[in-house]
Amino acid sequence: MHQIVFNEISASEVSAIPTLEQLELISGFRVTEEFLSGKEEDPAFGVIERDGRRIFRYRSKDYRIYFTVEEGSVVVQRVLHADSLKDFMFRANMGIHEDHALGQSRSFWSLIEAGENAPRK
Repeated sequence: MHQIVFNEISASEVSAIPTLEQLELISGFRVTEEFLSGKEEDPAFGVIERDGRRIFRYRSKDYRIYFTVEEGSVVVQRVLHADSLKDFMFRANMGIHEDHALGQSRSFWSLIEAGENAPRK
């Protein structure tokens, strides 16, 4: 089990979620070595890649947690509502799988980079 670390942006995004939804979202967020090594598949998790960069996605009901793994810690870069992603994909005219579409989007990577550059809590 990895320690979960939030940066300032992702902590703020989580705090904007109603308390009961926060608890449900975080309680289901378990990152295993089996998933990270590719030995275990879980439909709630996905991998987004572009230009050699890799970020993981955890999907739970109406929210998406985007995270990286650094020095044994799970670093949450962004926590986004699914509707914001659907709207984003609609505006970008993406008619393909969510993870693949996001991997090709410069705007998505800009969101992630903002999270990566934010101080950790």
